[in-house]
Amino acid sequence: MIPNWMQNSPTPFSSILVANRGEIAVRIIHAAKEAGLRGIAVYSDSDINSLHAEIADESIHLPGKTLSETYLNIEAIISAAKSSGAEAVHPGYGFLSERANFARKVSDAGLVWIGPSPESIEVMGDKISARKKMIDFGVPIIPGEELVITNSQNYMEPLAAAAARVGYPLLLKASAGGGGKGMRAVYEPKLLKNQYEAASREAAAAFGDGTVYVERLLSKSRHIEIQVLCDKHGNSIHLNERDCSLQRRHQKVIEETPCLILSDELRQSMGKSAIIAAKSVNYIGAGTVEFLLSTKGEFFFLEMNTRLQVEHPITELVTGIDIVQKQFEIAAGMELGIIQEEININGHSIEARIYAENPSNGFLPATGILSKWDTPSSPGVRIDSGFREGDKITVDFDPMLAKLIVHSSSREAAIRRLDTALSDFIALGVITNIGFLKDVINDNAFSNGMVTTDFLDNAPDELFSEAAIDPSHLIAIASSAQKLGLDKINYDQKNYVLSDDYNGHGSDPFRTLSRNFP
Repeated sequence: MIPNWMQNSPTPFSSILVANRGEIAVRIIHAAKEAGLRGIAVYSDSDINSLHAEIADESIHLPGKTLSETYLNIEAIISAAKSSGAEAVHPGYGFLSERANFARKVSDAGLVWIGPSPESIEVMGDKISARKKMIDFGVPIIPGEELVITNSQNYMEPLAAAAARVGYPLLLKASAGGGGKGMRAVYEPKLLKNQYEAASREAAAAFGDGTVYVERLLSKSRHIEIQVLCDKHGNSIHLNERDCSLQRRHQKVIEETPCLILSDELRQSMGKSAIIAAKSVNYIGAGTVEFLLSTKGEFFFLEMNTRLQVEHPITELVTGIDIVQKQFEIAAGMELGIIQEEININGHSIEARIYAENPSNGFLPATGILSKWDTPSSPGVRIDSGFREGDKITVDFDPMLAKLIVHSSSREAAIRRLDTALSDFIALGVITNIGFLKDVINDNAFSNGMVTTDFLDNAPDELFSEAAIDPSHLIAIASSAQKLGLDKINYDQKNYVLSDDYNGHGSDPFRTLSRNFP
């Protein structure tokens, strides 16, 4: 049944298949139910008991063992949509979310695509074509050059020439894809050849395209992104900025809004440029235009993400706008129903990504079973996660366990709230970055709002050291040990291991608890 709010929309739908898994699938399925829509999940063998499959109104199994056979299998997902009676498809983020051919095949199958057009995805998905488009529409870009290299050519000649014109230090970036893959910084000419080959090789493996371009490396810059919403009637607004400067290997760790150093004038200028960027490709839906902000206050177009962002909740909390619900409305052909002047900034919000990884060991992904999973629950705290106690954490998927989002009246209050929430977050059974996150937000550079994109590259070693156990969690440890039937407990602080072997050398991984204690 079509919900009442959609009765008069041009392209109404009553059910949504979420072509994704984990936290984002849970988020979208909940949003669908709140909108009066059926939420349909897909799941692989390894996700048979997953939260997103459990909460959906219907769940469709994707046969196969690999990602290419399951979550990246376009035909299987469209078949699942048809067999379930789904009328619309939401891609979430990652996987097929920015694949133009997926968007095109969804529409060709007679289903509503909740996202931008395939043409918009294609232009913005290729960094070189996106740069050309921005130049045409007057959006400032980082100085750089496309590399035109033929198979028969000595690639070092055009590469070295382009690098010399752009100047050192420079950044080699994959034309396709994102997320830090196919990206290498080069600080002097003698490193150029090896770094180019590494970037091209990684880009080819990740995106099937080894094309790389050269871009000036902006040191001490900030990564600022602008959330935009565009409907099918020509209306476009921006929902202000998110400061995503705190990163490791070009992967975001902590995001916040508003940005402490952005003036109202600069905010509006960046917002207008973001809307121009979106309109340059006739963008429809929710998207994010990313910029680098230099120490001189100049901003440059970086890329546009033609999908929902991981960090969208902080924008929702300060603006009061549910971005996923807006995606539904836009896909149904409805107008935005809000103008730019009505967008406000209410307080401050911060998101910390909880990962199963070991910060003291190069952020190496960790595995295990969540023997204890107790998330904080208090006013101003939101948890977006696809995991529950007892779930197994494997290397098959991204190691993010949850997004911890806080909102308060000021930045200082939000930091205190986040610090408390991290202390209350208990995740036994797998090493996490919780202790590292606590150290980061208590660092003077973060407290003073001075974090730039190279902060973690130059941070002191102490920031990545192993955290001491919090005595308040001893009860949780004892409880989990008892649940596993451990009659002897040895806590190895160095390795965060709690095992039934008194000497700390237990051999059974399923009877071992691990955790970074905040």
